[in-house]
Amino acid sequence: MEAPLLNGKDRSTAKSDQVVVGDYEAVTSVKEAASVFWEETLKLWKIAAPLVFTIICQFASNSFTNIFVGHIGELELSAVSISLSVIGTFSFGFMLGMGSALETLCGQAFGAGQVHMLGIYMQRSWIILLLSCLVLLPVYIFTTPILKLLGQDHDIANLAGKFTLLTIPQLFSLAINFPTQKFLQAQSKVDVLAWIGFISLIEHVALLWLFISVFDWGLLGAAAAFNITSWAVTIAQVVYVFGWCKDAWSGFSWMAFKEIWAFVRLSVASAVMLCLEIWYMMSITLLAGHLSNAVIAVGSLSICMNVNGLEAMIFIGINAAISVRVSNELGLSHPRAAKYSVYVAVFQSLLIGLLCMVAILIGRDYFAVIFTDSKELQQAVSRLAWLLGITMVLNSVQPVISGVAVGGGWQGLVANINLACYYVFGIPLGYVFGYVLDFGVMGIWGGMIAGTTLQTLILLVILYRTNWTNEVEETSNRMRQWGGQDIKGDKIDGNNI
Repeated sequence: MEAPLLNGKDRSTAKSDQVVVGDYEAVTSVKEAASVFWEETLKLWKIAAPLVFTIICQFASNSFTNIFVGHIGELELSAVSISLSVIGTFSFGFMLGMGSALETLCGQAFGAGQVHMLGIYMQRSWIILLLSCLVLLPVYIFTTPILKLLGQDHDIANLAGKFTLLTIPQLFSLAINFPTQKFLQAQSKVDVLAWIGFISLIEHVALLWLFISVFDWGLLGAAAAFNITSWAVTIAQVVYVFGWCKDAWSGFSWMAFKEIWAFVRLSVASAVMLCLEIWYMMSITLLAGHLSNAVIAVGSLSICMNVNGLEAMIFIGINAAISVRVSNELGLSHPRAAKYSVYVAVFQSLLIGLLCMVAILIGRDYFAVIFTDSKELQQAVSRLAWLLGITMVLNSVQPVISGVAVGGGWQGLVANINLACYYVFGIPLGYVFGYVLDFGVMGIWGGMIAGTTLQTLILLVILYRTNWTNEVEETSNRMRQWGGQDIKGDKIDGNNI
């Protein structure tokens, strides 16, 4: 089914006061809605499918690292798992958040036809993220005392600290990796990311086998494979940018230092928004660890979080895809296309979330068998299944709205909403339910689900009330300020070096 056209292009806003060529008309019938839905679905999944595959490859790299280390010893497995899940997740979330500012600006600049500015923005982000690595270095250096402060076993904390120190090179690879990835995403060049992710996963498994099983290097071999794979992915992306993105990359430029403070503010807002979400889910396990039946509570919760994490891989890809769609359409001055793309993404994500919830509830007495032989733990997971199902539904919509926020440049607003809903409302309510009312892990999780529900409802109301024409104007102003144009619209010299 083809979308209705106007003058050979997508339907324009002919029924509004101002016609925007290339944008949709207002949908007035079921047939028109179905046509728009189908076209937006194709556009969304053309970007989302390769990104989901790329993210699964990244997730699998960590999993294979744990699998190979698990054959070294239980202590080593615990140490590497703690390092990757606590320190690694902390730094990954912070760096990804800092790089998300580039997602806003590159997407909007590409849509606005200012393709030459994408390379400038990427260089600006490289500078900011490299400095961010220096900020994170103390966390890597003092991992052992930090983990001991969090109540971890001393032997595990000591070994995790040593492994974390060995992975410092991987941290700095993220400073180049994330901006380059966002640069390619903004242009919908996502197939190359999928191929790089797939090849790097094969290479990572081969290195783990060689360094651990053949050379018997132990944790040093695991860290070496981790670092090499991370830098191989980064270098491959940069080589592709330099060699095959001539329109968007014209060489290094002094303009990378222009408006850098404004760029830092948007980057920090992006990092805060994302980190508040990641740390919120991590805090559930920390709270459960202080319950009287901590072993069963943490074990059952960890199994549920693993299942939830697998589903999250899909929505992280949709998050990035809808961010590209919204930023591109705003840059093109297509308010209705931006709005309709959001509606389609939210609807499809909600549908996937509901299907996942149904699957979990049907298999609530069985899926824990994959993770444990303990009957007590399996029963505990079964009791938590309905909370996991609700979480899956909420986590299907919430990441998509976050992607819209990144695409529209609303990171600061969403960060404040996250802070209030998660940390002022959700965590205290979970503490009251879990400890004061003695509902245990179900109370903690239920209270925190209430925080996520409140946040999702607020963001849905904001989406419903959004004036997308005003968002187009905001994008135009941002492009004039940061997009290589002065107030009169004259293009500034790139000052290539």
